Amino acid sequence: MRVAVITTITALINIAGNASAQPPPALVIDAPAELSSSRSRLESFDRASLARIVRMVGLDDPGASIHVILAGEDSAAASRVSASTAGYAISSEGLIVLFPARSPGYPHDTLEDVLRHEVAHVLIGRAPGGRPVPRWFHEGVAMAAERPWGLEDRSRLILELVAGPRLSVADIDRLFDSEAARPRAYALSAAMVREIVRAHGAGSTAVILRELRSAATFEEAMIRAVDRPMREIERAFWERQRVWTVWVPLLTSSEVLWLVVIALAALAVWQRRRRAGAIRRRWDEEEAASASARPREAGEPDDD
Repeated sequence: MRVAVITTITALINIAGNASAQPPPALVIDAPAELSSSRSRLESFDRASLARIVRMVGLDDPGASIHVILAGEDSAAASRVSASTAGYAISSEGLIVLFPARSPGYPHDTLEDVLRHEVAHVLIGRAPGGRPVPRWFHEGVAMAAERPWGLEDRSRLILELVAGPRLSVADIDRLFDSEAARPRAYALSAAMVREIVRAHGAGSTAVILRELRSAATFEEAMIRAVDRPMREIERAFWERQRVWTVWVPLLTSSEVLWLVVIALAALAVWQRRRRAGAIRRRWDEEEAASASARPREAGEPDDD
């Protein structure tokens, strides 16, 4: 525990000390003539956010230039991937391919978001020296680097937590193999990484990736970095998410409030009918008692 804390503090001090010195990665953008406007758009966007990604993954230097290719729908690259794919990265080659004609879908909003996401993938691949990084962590860190956690992310997470079962990180990794399940995999991966950052600090992703350079496995790197095995991180994640992103929003939602109002109204109607029924029964009992007494009175002799 003490070693892990010291390692984390040292890494965070180094990250903070080098923050101003870390430049963004250099981008070399190529595009056919028909996509020249998209090329100009990406060449002019503010790259300060890319320097933040360098710090987030724990690199002292971003490394060689990243080659960004803008591809059209008639390109060979477009034919090799799903029509819903707005871009992809080959980390080992420092290569990114983007499809500007495609409307980005979750977890992206704009072409710039897609670029940041894919740059993050390249840098995440470089941070541990080429050691393999689990898909859920790759995607979760890339989403955290792409943009702040927003309303759509929270909404999707609540939906996935309500609709689906509790999953391990290995299960989440397998969800990426299915295009239909991929949005769920993105939402859960981002939430899992966000929980690690919340619990262990903003520099924890950098520390984990740095530890992975010399660790035998990602599990070992995680233990070295945050002094927690994955099973404990998973359990803490699910317990926290069930409380804060399902039950609290669910119990305070307008739908639940209306259900409570309807239930109270139904209870009031039931109680009113119950009281009315009791009154009617009492009247019936009094009337029956009165009716049974009248024949006896008719048969009695007159006092005269």
